[in-house]
Amino acid sequence: MNLEPSLPIPISYIAGNYFVFSIDAVTYLRREHHICGVLMGTLPQCPQQNVFLGLPLELMPEEARLLVEKGVACIVDEIKAQKHGMKALMAEDRKKYLHELESQGLQAMRLQHSRKEQQKEMALKKIEDKKLAKAKKMAEKQATAETQVSAEETQADPMIDLFADSQPSSSTPAQLASRPASIASSSANVTMGVTPATAHPPLPLKPADDQLLPLPEVPSSYPLFSHLHAEGYFLSPGLRFGCQYVAYPGDPLRFHSHFVVVSYEWDEEMDLMDLISGGRLGTGVKKGFLVGGAEKKHKDIGEQKDTVRTFSLEWAGM
Repeated sequence: MNLEPSLPIPISYIAGNYFVFSIDAVTYLRREHHICGVLMGTLPQCPQQNVFLGLPLELMPEEARLLVEKGVACIVDEIKAQKHGMKALMAEDRKKYLHELESQGLQAMRLQHSRKEQQKEMALKKIEDKKLAKAKKMAEKQATAETQVSAEETQADPMIDLFADSQPSSSTPAQLASRPASIASSSANVTMGVTPATAHPPLPLKPADDQLLPLPEVPSSYPLFSHLHAEGYFLSPGLRFGCQYVAYPGDPLRFHSHFVVVSYEWDEEMDLMDLISGGRLGTGVKKGFLVGGAEKKHKDIGEQKDTVRTFSLEWAGM
């Protein structure tokens, strides 16, 4: 079931970057507005993993500006919103919120210790099973030896001492696991720090007017980005392909990209070697090399919106 977020969606501006923290907003932007962004979150216990990242979703300035211009989102000064929101909270509401976080942290810590105790019991059981199997095997060997010697000689046989030394401990796995129970129970009561994915609640969902920021500053390639997006393409950062954007004909989870995209000013000189290397690169990775930019209009024409022209290059013989 897809939940529709309330519009405009707040885009958090933090340290010069644009983030979306709500999973409902992330799925809505991807499904309805072809905005994918880049997931930046990682797991606290696996900080080095970089395959399956999670919230928050970081947006390019071009993506953030496009959403604001369409009235889908607004830019929020997150630091200011957090400070103002926490000061505006009543003392009782603040205490209640902190108590809920503490309860969640305590429950998480107890679950973690419970899993550790279960793993410990399983490990002890495996050790005990190995000891029993070894003792049974030695007992069978000893029984075979006893049929060949007298009872007195059997008592003096060093194999008996070896067998006695290898007898399993009288303590059961449950007893061994219960020895540090007091320590485990005391550590399980330590509260684990919990960082909520969103600040709503307790902070209000709609930011105040003084917390909103103007349109994001975007590079000169924004007209080309907006043009391709209007044509139905999904656009993602193109750094790994040596370009500005990578254009997909549909959702990147279902389609391969069609173009590596580079923007030029209308009257900017283009180096022929850049076109050759870009065309060869695009063809080598089974993509077209697309260049484009906003056409510069004369003032007497009176058009408010620039016309974007695009051209694609590919090496048909490769």
